[in-house]
Amino acid sequence: MSDTLYTNPALRHDFLLLFDVTDGNPNGDPDAGNMPRIDPETGQGLVTDVCLKRKIRNYVALRKTNEPGYGIFIQERGILNQQIENAYRELNINLQGDPDSKADGAKRNKTGVAQGGEIGRGRKQLCDTKYDIRLFGGVLMTGPNAGQVRGPVQLTFGRSVDPIASMEVAITRMAVATEKEAEAQGGDNRTMGRKAVLPYGLYIAKGFITPAFAQQTGVTADDLALLWEALQGMFDIDHSAARGQMSCRGLYVFTHTDERGLGNAPAHRLFDPVMESIRKKSGVESPRRFSDYVVPRPAVPDAYVGKVELTTLVDG
Repeated sequence: MSDTLYTNPALRHDFLLLFDVTDGNPNGDPDAGNMPRIDPETGQGLVTDVCLKRKIRNYVALRKTNEPGYGIFIQERGILNQQIENAYRELNINLQGDPDSKADGAKRNKTGVAQGGEIGRGRKQLCDTKYDIRLFGGVLMTGPNAGQVRGPVQLTFGRSVDPIASMEVAITRMAVATEKEAEAQGGDNRTMGRKAVLPYGLYIAKGFITPAFAQQTGVTADDLALLWEALQGMFDIDHSAARGQMSCRGLYVFTHTDERGLGNAPAHRLFDPVMESIRKKSGVESPRRFSDYVVPRPAVPDAYVGKVELTTLVDG
C-alpha cells in the first residue's frame, strides 16, 4: 500500500487524536465562570469540537498566510456576509442588478441576494478559496446567500480518559485600571482575581473524513496532508498563560481501502480497542504527566487486516 494512502481524499478515514494539558484550562465554559468543561455525571473533562477546529484554523492561517486557496472563512472578528459578497465579486456576479443568465431569472427577486445557479457558483467559489469551508463545511445562507456546505471532516468533543480535578486559584494584580479605582483602594493598587486550572488531563477526540463530501467540496491530498500537520502542531502555536502546556500525544489514522469510499469497518470497531487499552500505570492514583499512563501502540483489529491501514503520525 502507498505511504500516502492516508492523504487520499477518495478513501474514508477515521482518526483518533490524543492530547493532554498540564496546569492549564484547555477549554473554559463561559457559562460556568470559565471553568474547564466537565461531564457532570462522570467528572470527565470535555473540549468542544469547535475549540479544536479553531486551533486548526489558526494553524492553517499562519502556515498558509496569503496563499491562494487557503483562506479562512470563520475568523476572529470576521464578517461572514462580506466574505460571501467578495466571492460573488470575484466571479463578476453583480447582486445589485438583474441576473446575467436567463436561467437565473429575468429580474433579481431581492437586491443583494443570489438566486438560481448563482448560488451554486458562489458556493463553489467559497469552497475553492476557503480551506475551512472545504474541510468543515459551513452555513452560507445568510446575507447574499451561497447555500450550505456539508463538510467532509468532522470532529467529536475531546473527552478525558479519567475524571479531572479542576480548581480555582487566587491571583493578585499589582495595578488598577483607572484613577477612580486607585482612589477607592486608598493607595493600595492590588486587585484580586481568580484563575481556573486543571493539574493534568489526557483527552481523546475522534475524527471522521467522508469521501463523498470531500468530492463535493474539492478536498485534495494536499488539504489532508495539511490537516494532519495542523493536528500535530496546532497546540505549539497556541500557547497562552490560561492554557498551560497542551501537547499532541497521539494521532492515529485508520484508512479504509474500499475504493467506493464506503469503508471496510465501523469506526467504533477500530477505536474501541485503542481507547480501552489506555490505562493508568499501577500505583498511580492521580496522574500528573503523560508517563503516568500506559498507551499501547494501536493496531488494526484482526478482522480488518488488509482492509484498513493504520498510520501512526504521533505516538507519545
